[in-house]
Amino acid sequence: MAVKITEECIACNACEAECPNTAIYSAGEPWAIGGEEKETLSEDFTYVVPEKCTECVGFYDEPQCIPACPTEAIVMDEDNKETQEELMKKKEYLDEVGR
Repeated sequence: MAVKITEECIACNACEAECPNTAIYSAGEPWAIGGEEKETLSEDFTYVVPEKCTECVGFYDEPQCIPACPTEAIVMDEDNKETQEELMKKKEYLDEVGR
């Protein structure tokens, strides 16, 4: 499961620095994977790219962005559920292609 950022976000970007996968981007900013730039997922607030979020699996025991958020705007994304094995495979893929 990935995390997501809700409309409670105040765009402080405290979460962005905590993400080991560079899965968090500022509003309006395009995201990238493996050197390929993609269109922004949100023009309104800081966002998480589900394809890059591993819930910090392979780095930490729990997502680091959630406690970093001063407004509690980061929650688990029930629409993007993944097993620990799937999250680890995603982390390994990101290690290969580049975050």
